[in-house]
Amino acid sequence: MIDPMTVLAILAMAGVTYLTRIGGYLVLRNRTLSPRATAVMDAAPGCVLISVIAPDFVSKNPADLAALAITVLTATRLSMLPTVVIGVGSAGALRWLIG
Repeated sequence: MIDPMTVLAILAMAGVTYLTRIGGYLVLRNRTLSPRATAVMDAAPGCVLISVIAPDFVSKNPADLAALAITVLTATRLSMLPTVVIGVGSAGALRWLIG
């Protein structure tokens, strides 16, 4: 059974990622952004994702390391949303299967 606090944490991280993505566009929708500012706005959700998966780099749990490898491979081939879904799904499934 998945811990309710884990589900709450996942939902909170998804919400923060979404707000980070859309917040800048809502606040700055009537302005023309420089290319540099646009690049910063596009990179923000990736920074949130990295902060979530970075602790797995130092994990000794095989399920976490396998999920990390799957997430990195997915990130090289797909866009942000499928990467997040596959990364979270693989982490949950592998933790359930392997422990």
